Amino acid sequence: MVRAGLTVERVVQAAAELADEVGLDNVTLSALARRFGVKDASLYSHVRSLADLRTRLCVLAAREMTDRIGAAVAGRAGRDALLAFADAYRGYALEHPGRYAAGQLQVDPAVAAESVGHRRSIDLTYGMLRAYGLREPDLTDAGRLLRSTFHGYADLETRTGFSHPRRLDDSWHRSLEALHFLLENWPTTASDDTEDEADREGDS
Repeated sequence: MVRAGLTVERVVQAAAELADEVGLDNVTLSALARRFGVKDASLYSHVRSLADLRTRLCVLAAREMTDRIGAAVAGRAGRDALLAFADAYRGYALEHPGRYAAGQLQVDPAVAAESVGHRRSIDLTYGMLRAYGLREPDLTDAGRLLRSTFHGYADLETRTGFSHPRRLDDSWHRSLEALHFLLENWPTTASDDTEDEADREGDS
C-alpha cells in the first residue's frame, strides 16, 4: 500500500472510490488511513476533519456530475436536452452511488458559491428549462420538480426500492416523456413584466 506522497487530491479521490465501494456513511478517516497504510494522524495534514472530507467529496461529485451532464446536453435543446440531462444524471448516480450521495449533502453557502459544479448545475438546469420558454418563478418551480423526480428515481433505484417486474428503463423513459409534455404545457404564473435572472443580470 502507498505510504507516501499524499495530497489533498489523492485523499479525496480515494475517499470517493471508497464511498462508491462501501457507502458514504462508512467512509471514515480511519478507514481511509487503512487504505493508504498510514496512521489516522497522517491525514490531518490534508483534511481537517471528517466534515471537511465530506464537503470536499460533495464538491468533487458536483463537478464530476455536471461535467457529464454538460457533455451530454451540448448542442441539444428541448426534449433531446431533457432526455440527455436526465440519463446523464441517473447514470452518474447508479455508477457512483457513494459520490452521488456526497453530492446531495448540504454545504456552507460560501463553499457552494465557490464550487464550479454547484454553479454549473444551476446554469445547466436553467439553460435547459429556458428553451421551454419558462421564466421566473416558473424556472425555479420546474427545476425543483426535475430534481425531485431525478433524485427520487435514482435514490429508489440504488436502494432497490422498486419491486414491480416492469423494466425500470421503461418506466424511466415514460416518466421523461411525461415531464417533456408537462414542460411544453407548463401552467405559467410569471407576469409579462417579470424578468428572469439573466435579464436582471444584464441590466445591472
